[in-house]
Amino acid sequence: MSTVAESFFVDVEPGPLGRRFGVCHRPAAGPVRAALVYVHPFAEEMNKSRRMVSQQARRLASAGYLVLQMDLLGCGDSAGDFGDATWARWVDDVLAACRHAQTLVPGVPLWLWGLRAGCLLAAEAAARLDPATPLLFWQPTPNGAPILQQFLRLKAAGEMLSGGAKGVVDGLRAELAANQPVEVAGYTLNPGLAQGLQKASLRPVPTRVEWLEVSAQPEAGWSPAAQMALQGWQRAGAALRSSLLSGPPFWHTTEIEDAPALWDATLAALQADAAQAPALPAIAGSVAA
Repeated sequence: MSTVAESFFVDVEPGPLGRRFGVCHRPAAGPVRAALVYVHPFAEEMNKSRRMVSQQARRLASAGYLVLQMDLLGCGDSAGDFGDATWARWVDDVLAACRHAQTLVPGVPLWLWGLRAGCLLAAEAAARLDPATPLLFWQPTPNGAPILQQFLRLKAAGEMLSGGAKGVVDGLRAELAANQPVEVAGYTLNPGLAQGLQKASLRPVPTRVEWLEVSAQPEAGWSPAAQMALQGWQRAGAALRSSLLSGPPFWHTTEIEDAPALWDATLAALQADAAQAPALPAIAGSVAA
């Protein structure tokens, strides 16, 4: 099936920080099975994963899905600097992306697709949009605290050669607690973003969930943290399917890497879900620029 990729801007709030940039991949014609709103991961992980996500979006569009990728406030080509971002504003951005997707294909099922910290944002947005919104998780993190800790440690790693690493993370946390932004690896971190990420967690709800992870040694099985999280979603009544696949941690590898098994598993999971319901109306019109 031929596909179309279109870029767009959406004004999600008034003022100079209100404009968001996005890309929409869609079938050139014919019925649309579902719309997916992609929520990217945190900081440099967004850049490392761009190729994997773009390739997946094209594959999904060729199979009859609409995929909307939107840069959050202060990221990519959207307005603002990283230091302007807060967790609450990022959640609002996800909701704005969902509204935009629903105007493009009214009435079709809407999925939220997150990667790493993007899963936390997707789940929080889904709870405000509709708790039954189906979720596609790539390498989800049950809690945001480890991501923040890992990010702050980049500052300590950068100061090891000078012997100043001791106490760096504690110092950064003290500045954030005092409502002061901090500089880490070229990023200005807003206290409102750090606090939201620290508190964020994947709260299980009874909805449809595809949980996909990659590992260099999938035969070793799920990590204890992932096992606990999966069990929590099952206890909550989620219609959960999980797969542990062979592949590299493409979101933070030094070189840009692909995980083809993840592409295939994602498409197969969505097609299996769509096979249980008829396709819905075709796209009307094009994406506004």
